[in-house]
Amino acid sequence: MAELLAPAGNMEALIAAISNGCDAIYLGMQKFGARAYSSNFDFESLKEAISYAHLRNVKIYVTMNTIVFENEIEAMKLQMHQLNEIGVDAIIVADLAAFDYLVNNFADMEAHCSTQMGIDDLDGTLFFKELGANRIVLSREVPIEKVKEIKKIAQIPLEIFVHGALCVSYSGNCLMSGLIGYRSGNRGRCVGSCRKEYEIIDKTTDEALGKNYILSTKDLNTIDYIDDLKEIDSLKIEGRMKEPAYVANVVSRYRRALDYKITEEDKTNLSKTFNRTFTKGYLFHEDKKDITNILRPNNYGYEIGKISNIVKGMYEIKLTRPLNQNDIIRISHNNEDIVLTVVKLYDKEGKLINRANDVGYIKIKEKLSKDDVVYLTKDYLYYKELESSLEKEFKRFNLDIKVNAQPNSKLIIEAEGLGFNFLYEGEDILSEAINNPTTKEQVIKQFSRLNDTIFELNNVIYEECNVFIPAKLLNVARREIVQALYELKLSSKEKRIKTLKAKEKISFTPREPYFTASVTSKEQYDACVSCGIKEIYFDNTVRRNQNDYKEKEGQLLIGGYGGIYHYRKTNPFITDYSLNVVNSDSCYELFKLGAKRVTLSYELNKTQIEDLISSYYEKNDGYPALEMIVYGRAPMMFSKYCPLKKMNQCGSCKTRNYELKDEHGTFPIITHDDCTTTILNGKTLNLLDEVQNIEGVEAFRLNFTVESKEQVIKTINMAMKKLKSKDSQIIFNKETDTRGHFNKEIM
Repeated sequence: MAELLAPAGNMEALIAAISNGCDAIYLGMQKFGARAYSSNFDFESLKEAISYAHLRNVKIYVTMNTIVFENEIEAMKLQMHQLNEIGVDAIIVADLAAFDYLVNNFADMEAHCSTQMGIDDLDGTLFFKELGANRIVLSREVPIEKVKEIKKIAQIPLEIFVHGALCVSYSGNCLMSGLIGYRSGNRGRCVGSCRKEYEIIDKTTDEALGKNYILSTKDLNTIDYIDDLKEIDSLKIEGRMKEPAYVANVVSRYRRALDYKITEEDKTNLSKTFNRTFTKGYLFHEDKKDITNILRPNNYGYEIGKISNIVKGMYEIKLTRPLNQNDIIRISHNNEDIVLTVVKLYDKEGKLINRANDVGYIKIKEKLSKDDVVYLTKDYLYYKELESSLEKEFKRFNLDIKVNAQPNSKLIIEAEGLGFNFLYEGEDILSEAINNPTTKEQVIKQFSRLNDTIFELNNVIYEECNVFIPAKLLNVARREIVQALYELKLSSKEKRIKTLKAKEKISFTPREPYFTASVTSKEQYDACVSCGIKEIYFDNTVRRNQNDYKEKEGQLLIGGYGGIYHYRKTNPFITDYSLNVVNSDSCYELFKLGAKRVTLSYELNKTQIEDLISSYYEKNDGYPALEMIVYGRAPMMFSKYCPLKKMNQCGSCKTRNYELKDEHGTFPIITHDDCTTTILNGKTLNLLDEVQNIEGVEAFRLNFTVESKEQVIKTINMAMKKLKSKDSQIIFNKETDTRGHFNKEIM
């Protein structure tokens, strides 16, 4: 049966998940985890968590799925060794350097490829299987039929998200938070740019189409499709930032579904903890138009009634579901929310009541109107019920004992539990019974006192031999046997280290710097040719996600791991920015796989680029072949979702241009032939003044997206002049341009 994988942001959430039936837990440490703002674990609390989980046959996976800068590589390696020493079952990684180190150094700690890696096809899955991955966490955009096909052909365990928050962008392919607020989603510090309000502007007419939460996705909920999901190896619940009650609620419902015990009430109960309303997701072919909830970005609750009247200074609520004292409700009035705890609930006569089933009355100062909708955001009694489930044993394990007790001998007990055997020998010599020899029932009574353990007494073999065993001795034996079996279980996890082979050094002969260009139209392509650009990325580009890998000729620019796997034997290739390369070890691995050049991440600053090059030279006695994007509107996010379709503008992208607008500026929307979208930065990355001083990078890329032919030619001419003549004229325009992260370290 599929593994039920639960999130834990702290020890309380971990216990809640295990108490409600999960098979495995994923959690993060203080460093390298993609949820930097959750409580997370230190090594002491993680040791406690591992002991608690492993005793209950629950696995622990640690997230180290951020990009890893050069100055963090040694800390990353040290943390992996420490995690191995305390018995972690797997590490979830996103950085190629972290993946390589994990696979090549540890025999018993599994390597799981994070959804941050953007693996959404068979080729990407086979690629990492070949490199030694133990599991692939597929992108949330992959439909269930494709998941099953990948599983059947690739024959490697797959993990998919089945419940919780969704990113509107492909995970790992969103730069929006970092470029706007210098807090990178690829570093676990996403500020939730997609949860903000934006205005949509039709640039062709300058008409505003409305202001709303156009990028805010609903929460995933696939409980209705559990029969399809059971075929997949691991079902992942999102929620490391969520409270223990949320974890308990969701885990318990999916546990019941997997165990064929789910009811309609169980499904309804999923709405009783945090939700942004639900979607079945791309996994089960949700219409792109319905993947988002543009009305509000946070907890929606669920509708329980409407304001129906004003009676004796009280607002009457006509209820479709019960309302209880201490519930938290949200009332929607004129597109504004009034949120309150129902401290006092009244009947029509103004008498205090604890519960209203059909009609209830509240007194508040705020003005409400008839037909204002009332939502329940926290069901007080249900939360009390959940809290009672936070610390219980979901499953107890059999303890079998064979008691050998004879006069003038020590108490001997053979015990079996958790798959281990332990032979207990008491210290005291037993006496012959004078009046009341110890019976089997008395032995069972003392050994049944296991409520503070994970055991339940199963089979007891005891042959009565006219011996008296004091209850105190049986209690001591019980405690020692339990502790011994615990220790046997916890010490059974292997933690072997592999013997490493020396790596072949790879280096490249430095070349004089030159410009490359990426374009989105034939007009831009022709402009680049006319200006003498030799390497232009247009039809020879293979993006990171949503590819059908058509046959192509010549050198390619490849943005995803599946593309590398598919084309590496037929086409020379350069890797694109979307592989998020920020350290020398990742560069090395890509060169080893055949890359002719590696494009650096947008999220590197000048000092980090210098550190990467210096470190690479030190390890390989030579230079890497690097490319760097120095001009153009950066892609903030790439998404399967189309905001234009949500606004009933489907198809109009062929004749009109659109952009999003907020207090920071505007963000052009680029639509693709397959109805995916890219949202661009409103400001243009412009490092043309810096190229003269950037050493160790051979190719500087000009990235053209919305520019006209004339703008392309003008930009190329300025860039060429800068590079060749060391022109001192300042090109950067602070009104329209940005230097991105070049002079500022991202968090």
